[in-house]
Amino acid sequence: MARDRWATFDCYGTLIDWNAGIKGELERLFGVEDAPRLLERYHELEPQVQAEAYRSYAEVLTLTLMRLAAAEDLAIPEGEADALVLSLPAWQPFPEVPASLEELRNRGWKLAILSNSDRDLIAASRQRIGVLFEAIVVAEDVGSYKPAHGHWERFREETGAGVDGHIHVGASLFHDIAPANELSIRSVWINRLDEQRGPKPTRELPDLSNLPETLDELVAA
Repeated sequence: MARDRWATFDCYGTLIDWNAGIKGELERLFGVEDAPRLLERYHELEPQVQAEAYRSYAEVLTLTLMRLAAAEDLAIPEGEADALVLSLPAWQPFPEVPASLEELRNRGWKLAILSNSDRDLIAASRQRIGVLFEAIVVAEDVGSYKPAHGHWERFREETGAGVDGHIHVGASLFHDIAPANELSIRSVWINRLDEQRGPKPTRELPDLSNLPETLDELVAA
């Protein structure tokens, strides 16, 4: 019997353009000029919030925005503290994502999402992507955030996937590539921002356009 081939994916930053989504809200709330700097600061603060006592991702988004405003001496307009939560369902997938994922399915790959998110939020993003995933594990399911190993452990429990047929795909060295290495899972780093390498992935790609061929090279049918 042929083994199952599993490709697991981070969602935000890998499949969904969360930088554009967050930046758009920062521009709306605080102005276009400061948004790029504020986005960088946001990315510094969110992992700190996630490392504290577990909160839902909706709470993480809101609290990180509030801490960002406090740190930068900015005023969030009244009633807008949950702006990121409300905008997330409209965040768009990267252009090449749906076709690349469909091609993977056509080649026999099973797809899963391992996301630092909540069930209701990931459901909206899954609709935006428009491709079937056999499994989804979010932070709400395991009570922790990547780079903790809970997502991968729950994925293995639910699917029985073996390491030899499993590739993890993510855009974050911190959240995805480093823990994949710790778990001896091969990985593909989607380096959309031309970042400098830290933890070493199995492969590196600028986007998902050539991912089907890359995964087939790593795990033959």
